[in-house]
Amino acid sequence: MPTKTTTPQIDVRGPRFGAWITTVVLAVVLITGWWPLLAAQAVVFAVGAFGGMTRAPYGLVFRHLVAPRLGPVQEREDAAPPRFAQGVGFGFAVIGVLGYALGVPVLGLVATALALVAALLNAAVGFCLGCEMYLLLNRTKTIVGATR
Repeated sequence: MPTKTTTPQIDVRGPRFGAWITTVVLAVVLITGWWPLLAAQAVVFAVGAFGGMTRAPYGLVFRHLVAPRLGPVQEREDAAPPRFAQGVGFGFAVIGVLGYALGVPVLGLVATALALVAALLNAAVGFCLGCEMYLLLNRTKTIVGATR
């Protein structure tokens, strides 16, 4: 008899799809320095982190436009690690926006570049740095009552 899952489960392909879009957005920000686009990405991160992965904008695009064209879901994962990763991305995006907006472009550039590296790792090879941080912190009991 299958066990009931108590945490939301998501299609593993969704976060990777979102990571590709995020990679493009962050690359454009690095090339152009156009921080309002980074602010928009911060909002995307915030929705995923604080509203949940089922409300994340890129996840909605994946679920409604991409997933129906793919084969059936073969694998699902706990939504908590990707949600935490969205929160980490949000933090870097906010720091980047503040750097650019307050006239400290080096701060904006570095924060955006770090977020880009994390997004590209997830997109290209499926390694979610924020998810791994979540698992490590959870194992060491640093995250108490982690948000689901």
